[in-house]
Amino acid sequence: METSVWDDLREPPTRAQRWRAVLRKQPSAFLLGVQLVVIVLLPWLQDLEYGRVALTVLSLCALTVAVFTVRSTPALTWLSVGLGLPAGVLEVWSSISTDNTLVVALAHTALSLFYFYTAYGLVSYMFEDAWVTKDELFAVGAAFTVLLFAFTYLFLGVQELWPGSFVGHTDGAQRSFLELLYLSGANLTSVGLSDVLPVGPQARAVAIIEQLAGVMYVAMVISRLVALTVMRNQR
Repeated sequence: METSVWDDLREPPTRAQRWRAVLRKQPSAFLLGVQLVVIVLLPWLQDLEYGRVALTVLSLCALTVAVFTVRSTPALTWLSVGLGLPAGVLEVWSSISTDNTLVVALAHTALSLFYFYTAYGLVSYMFEDAWVTKDELFAVGAAFTVLLFAFTYLFLGVQELWPGSFVGHTDGAQRSFLELLYLSGANLTSVGLSDVLPVGPQARAVAIIEQLAGVMYVAMVISRLVALTVMRNQR
């Protein structure tokens, strides 16, 4: 087969171009990977002197990837940016003014709202059509981890406004990010295996909502898989 002059002049894609192509094709997989990396790094980051700053940087990275992921879903990209940009600014501000209760609470609440909207976009993405793509399978896990972080940031906001809302195996009115993430995972999966417990009325109300959300999410995913299986058999 003859090759044209243009084929000879065409340069192979660079590594950056290949990564951008993967991110465009499977954004949910990339978001899931970022969330899992954050979870794995948390035990080391929270013990660092500048652990708060490191967590802020990771949060901003996850925000950026989440905004890019929402572009591939039926959710509104401009609304995602409108929620994510103030959340990122407040998160940076809270890492500087750690003693400002109002700013820290607003930062955590804004991040929680952004993650909830991202989860909505991923769920809409999974239910958009009558077939399942590879990226939609990754979206199942990505939406779950996004909900996990959304409720964690909501817990952080609650304990900032109402100190002592959570108790654990260590003394103190404030629980760490990893402790509340562990509580969020126990609630969302309904396993109940957590040494951190909500004792304040506001914390318990949020924990109940998360438990219901976890059960409903699993029910929605299973019902979709069953419906697609039945449709495929009927065809």
